[in-house]
Amino acid sequence: MDTSTHDQRIAKMSFASVYPLLLAKVEKKGRTKEELHQVITWLTGFDDKQLDKLIKERVTYETFFQGATLNPNAGLITGVICGYRVEDIENPLTQQVRYLDKLVDELAKGRKMEKILRG
Repeated sequence: MDTSTHDQRIAKMSFASVYPLLLAKVEKKGRTKEELHQVITWLTGFDDKQLDKLIKERVTYETFFQGATLNPNAGLITGVICGYRVEDIENPLTQQVRYLDKLVDELAKGRKMEKILRG
């Protein structure tokens, strides 16, 4: 697949359309909305109120991450998600989206919160 097409598709995806899927994924595994928000807040700096606003506004991932203050330890997120090694993704936005996917995946897999929120 052409990576620039892939990157553009991700950039234009609405965070609001993906959020319910992320929530369903963690809840199905016995985790909570609060834990999901804790992970998103750790990565992006957005609090619950800001998250709700961004979801209501149906912002794209591009807009979502432009407004984020990425955690300085986000670079410690490594491993494979959706067939890609996150630390090797060259497009910064695609990498940030995959960071979020990876954290949500770890949350759903029952990893301890201290481990998920690289410290």
